[in-house]
Amino acid sequence: MAGRHRLALAAFAATGILATVAAAPATAEVSGPDVSSWQHIDGRGIDWHAVRASGNHFAMVKATEGLSYVNPYFVPDSLLMRAAGVARGTYHYARPALAPEPQAAMYAAVVLGQNGMLDLPPVLDMEDSGGLSPAALIDWTHRYLNTVQALTGRTPIIYTYPNFWRTAMADSPEFHRYPLWIADYRGNEGPEVPGGWPAWTFWQYTDSGRIPGIAAGTDINVYSGAQGDFARYANMPSFGSS
Repeated sequence: MAGRHRLALAAFAATGILATVAAAPATAEVSGPDVSSWQHIDGRGIDWHAVRASGNHFAMVKATEGLSYVNPYFVPDSLLMRAAGVARGTYHYARPALAPEPQAAMYAAVVLGQNGMLDLPPVLDMEDSGGLSPAALIDWTHRYLNTVQALTGRTPIIYTYPNFWRTAMADSPEFHRYPLWIADYRGNEGPEVPGGWPAWTFWQYTDSGRIPGIAAGTDINVYSGAQGDFARYANMPSFGSS
């Protein structure tokens, strides 16, 4: 996730050096980046038309973090990517040391709805335990997800990585009704799926990709088809042939 790799991305921006990009899964047809303020080097914008023209159908955009941070590029990115025909996913970076309900409310207010054209469901980015025990963190996560679903009307997606879920969440199997977006950069044919999820929905397979229109390195993700037709899942009539 762009938030988790901010130091690496800053170093890449300073040196101009990027790691070799892992090859995309051969079966991937629907792909897209994950962006935050770190992709806006020196305040530069993203050319969303170039992102779409290079074959990317969606992008995940950081919206909020904790109770005090709003991505300053969230609104312009949201408007411009829609104009370019790129489906929008939005995520909240969880800070479990703080109460979940206010975080869900802030996120829902900032994203201004998740049910419009080109909208993917809301995403909860789980990478920080906030010092909570697994039982307390599981309860926190249930409370956040229940609140954001009530506020947005859509079943949220959970983003995490295998080791975090196995340790901080005690490999909990309690969240299977939520689609899984998993980060796994080891170059395997598929990602490791923790918690007994029957399938992954999105796979973030590299944190050092390059995409036309984005000045910085970026995470790249693919859609598995687990939620059915992508156009329907993203509230879009079609995503064309390019």
